[in-house]
This record gives sequence, C-alpha cells and structure tokens, in this order.
Amino acid sequence: MAFAAFALILAMLALGMLFARLRALPGDAAETLNRVVLLVCLPAAVLIYVPRLRFDASLLGVAATPWLLAAAGVALVLLLARLRRWRRDRVAVLLLCVVLGNTSFIGYPMVRALLGDAALPYAVVYDQFGTFVLLSTFGLYVLARFGGDAPPGPVEIARRVARFPPLWALVAGLTVMPEHPPAWIAEALQALADALLPLVMLAVGLSIRLRMPAEEIGPLAAGLALKLVAMPALALPLSWLFAMPPAMLQVNVLESAMPSMITAAALAISHNLAPRLAAALVGYGILLSLATLPAWAWLLARLGG
Repeated sequence: MAFAAFALILAMLALGMLFARLRALPGDAAETLNRVVLLVCLPAAVLIYVPRLRFDASLLGVAATPWLLAAAGVALVLLLARLRRWRRDRVAVLLLCVVLGNTSFIGYPMVRALLGDAALPYAVVYDQFGTFVLLSTFGLYVLARFGGDAPPGPVEIARRVARFPPLWALVAGLTVMPEHPPAWIAEALQALADALLPLVMLAVGLSIRLRMPAEEIGPLAAGLALKLVAMPALALPLSWLFAMPPAMLQVNVLESAMPSMITAAALAISHNLAPRLAAALVGYGILLSLATLPAWAWLLARLGG
C-alpha cells in the first residue's frame, strides 16, 4: 500500500508541476481543488474514521501533543530570530509554518499509506483537536500581531471554527454516525475520501514554488529543520510520557513530522508576510517529507513504537 500511495503522490505532484508550467489549467485551479478537498473529501474521511475511535486516556495525549509542540516551536523560532536578527515578517512566517503542520490534507493520506486504515482515527484527533484549533486561535493571532490587523475576539474565533466543514463531520462522527453504516453509504464515503490524496497532490504541484532569494535560505533551512526533524523528535518522548500504545505513538510522531500547512502559508502570503519564504517552506517541505516521513516510520518500527 505504501509503495502504491507514494507512486501516486509523485505522479500527481509531477502532473501538477507540468500543468502549471504548461498553463493547462485555470490560474485558480489549485485553490478550487483545495476547496473541494476541504468541503467534500476531508469530511468524508472524518465520517469514516472517527466512529472507529476507542476512547482512552492516551487520546488526551494525542490532542495535547500539538499544543505542547506549539509552545516549543514558538520558543525555538523566537530564540533563533533573536540570535540571527531575522526580519519580523520572516519570523511571522516561521511561527506559522513551524507550529502548523499539514496534518489533514497530507497527514491523513500519508498516515494511511505508512500505517494503514486503522491508524486514521488517531490522525483525526491530532488534526481536529490540535492543529485545526491552533490555526483558528494561534494562527489568527500571529496574522493580527505581525500583519497589522486587529486581534480577533472570542466571538470571531468561534464563528470561524463553526464554519469549518470537517468540524461538522467530526460532531456527526462522534454522535450519530455508526461505526458500520450501510454498505452504500460506506462505499460512497470511502470513494470520496480516497480522492483526497490525488486532488491534494495535484493542487500542491500546481502551486509549488521553489525559487527564493539567497537572504531567505537561512530562515528556510531553520524552518525545515524545526518542522521535519525537531518537532517529531520532541513528539517521541511526549508520546512515551503519555504512555501511548504503539499504533497511537506512531501516528502522534508522524503527524508531528508533517510539512508546513498549506493554509498557513497561504494566509501569510495574503498578508504580504515574506511570501517567497512561505511558499518555499511549503514546497520544499512537501518534497523533503517524501523522504523524512518514511524515515520516521522506519525508525519508529525499529524502536518498537
């Protein structure tokens, strides 16, 4: 399964880059594809996997890990920024792109490819109770703090959270959705969820940007090292601390190792916060993660986690 998934990832990524070079699709094609994933494929995946959750105390550790890593990520970025005297807009991009990982669009299919279907419910918990809420709170604060906007109040944050379609699916999955729905519903949801990986990677290929000025290489290298290496390295002892069973531990570390969130970079670009750095962190991060994620999976298997 992992080989087939990685072959599909590379093929769709290459197609997206080719289509972008040939201008074979409309300029907003990547945004449209991402909207389809957000409104259709991601809720379908949540509806499939959330009802399979078996709740225990360890799940609280999965939900808590992204918050604890966020605190560590902020401290490390601010320390490096002070030592290297980075510009404010670059610091803002690093705060967003180190703290916020692509734990749904890329996280779900990669966890499924590397660990199998049974691991997906844990990825949903990490993403929905961790990354998504962080985007809606911490992410909005960083944009307001560095982008000149007024900081969002509790009502505005609650409104944005409530408008998130996968959250509706999460509520339904936790309440009314059965673990074993009728076959025609299960098959339809699975088909929609399976479309997530090719659509996301095609959108990434269409929007990926790798060129950047020399003065931003330092922040780029630091951001990639923190996101792809330091965050999962910190997640591993946290997982042991929370006494997670092996499958849960593997998901917890892999989700922490996901590349930077595309949405976080897009928001930084829309606020004119170091747009080339934001695009490069996503582009290079996704490409490098095709090697680092299997490496983390291999290491976790050797450790018995």
